[in-house]
Amino acid sequence: MASTMKTWIPAVAAAVWAGSAAATLNLQEPTTTIAAQIYSLHTYILVVCAVIFVLVFGAMFYSILKHRKSVGHKAAHFHENTTVEIVWTVVPFLILLGMAAPATKTILAMKDTSNADITIKAVGYQWKWGYEYVRGEGDLAGVSDGIKFYSNLSTTMDEIYDKTGTVKKGDNYLLDVDNPLVVPVGKKVRILTTANDVIHAFWVPSFGVKQDAIPGFIRDTWFTAEKTGEFRGQCAELCGKEHGFMPIVVKVVTVDEFKTWAAKQAKDTGAPAAETAAAPAAEAAPAAEKVAAAGGAADGKKVYEATCVACHSTGVAGAPKVGEKAVWAPRLAQGKDALYEHAIKGKGIMPPKGGNPALPDADVKAAVDHMVALSK
Repeated sequence: MASTMKTWIPAVAAAVWAGSAAATLNLQEPTTTIAAQIYSLHTYILVVCAVIFVLVFGAMFYSILKHRKSVGHKAAHFHENTTVEIVWTVVPFLILLGMAAPATKTILAMKDTSNADITIKAVGYQWKWGYEYVRGEGDLAGVSDGIKFYSNLSTTMDEIYDKTGTVKKGDNYLLDVDNPLVVPVGKKVRILTTANDVIHAFWVPSFGVKQDAIPGFIRDTWFTAEKTGEFRGQCAELCGKEHGFMPIVVKVVTVDEFKTWAAKQAKDTGAPAAETAAAPAAEAAPAAEKVAAAGGAADGKKVYEATCVACHSTGVAGAPKVGEKAVWAPRLAQGKDALYEHAIKGKGIMPPKGGNPALPDADVKAAVDHMVALSK
């Protein structure tokens, strides 16, 4: 046990040092708008706390020094000073309000995963990450859809368990992987997080992204990288004995470089991403035309693609995959009213309105009608 601890403690310490080498006294340099807002909030609240600290402890030590018994002062006896009570209630309230207003704005922005240019599912395993490119939008439509791979720690065991001290450790010790997550610069990337075994957490500090990955549940977060390069993170939830060996590397490239990478990945797996994405769309076309003839299809299709497609196009976390008649048959038997209610109020692990509470009921029903028409 002692020998194991002697091996692990230096390894964990080195990982922490490597991850914070560029920001030993502060947060990492932000590379997204959200990260910049978090950085500014951190600095602002730190200043507010420092000012409060100086004022409170300054007044306290001044009182102790200047009004001590040894210089002849006597304690005053008074009770129920209404003015003082009002001041010490109103002032802290205003301070908290000044902190809460910008923090709330940032939190709301962090939770807005709508209108993503690309959606990627990140699955936590003991002890690696699995990535699946679910769907691209706009000029990224069909570019990387269907690409899947695992991302493992690339640091060798000899380097980790070096008992001789002769193996040189690199700058990114315990933070390098064999297959990084590749995303295009300037594009909004939505990350769906879940896990295969225990709770993990997807954390990339310079992006301002940290989201738990929970077995049986789908959570989401997003980022828009503003510059190219490699950015590193780690699993931020204690997930077992090799928790410290589960890094995240995000490689941000230009859009053209991303398309080239995606084409190569698709070729290596034997299924071009654009063709893979086009096939389901072609199969769904006749059914979609039938829905269009019935009217109201445009809104339903639009809502589906904006809110529902991430889960229902892949069948993740128990969501019935659109187009699979056998899976949808028992649900269709419940009747549309039941499906509407499930979609609007949520059921099981599915959040109300697909996690978008601002969505009108009519839009949710239109999306349900669209999925039903494609799945009969």
